[in-house]
Amino acid sequence: MSKEGAKNWYVVDGYLPYKGKGDYDSLEGHEAIMILNCQDTDAEILMDIFYENREPDRDIKLLASARRVKCIRMDHPEEIGGIVLDRQLQYSLRFRSEVNVIIQYGRMDIAQPNLAYIGMMGYSE
Repeated sequence: MSKEGAKNWYVVDGYLPYKGKGDYDSLEGHEAIMILNCQDTDAEILMDIFYENREPDRDIKLLASARRVKCIRMDHPEEIGGIVLDRQLQYSLRFRSEVNVIIQYGRMDIAQPNLAYIGMMGYSE
């Protein structure tokens, strides 16, 4: 099996931004997790969401099909086990997979006219 990716990933800076629309109606504040599975086997992934002031939501099941990318919007509860994340609430994520995957995080923040998009790799071990 390929060594591409890792089985455990962490994204520490979760913060679902303001949702309002910018100058372009198609832009909406959001965060997304991208999971790349380069393996020949589907990846069953468990995601945990950690918060500052309450117990985590644990063992949210995700599936990244073999040789595919999976994009998960953090503001779409149906994509994250029915969990509704409050906007502008700090959280962190942990992912545990049985096969090696690669995880990247992105945020589009439209709170000011110039908007901002950040993308960063998760931390893996």
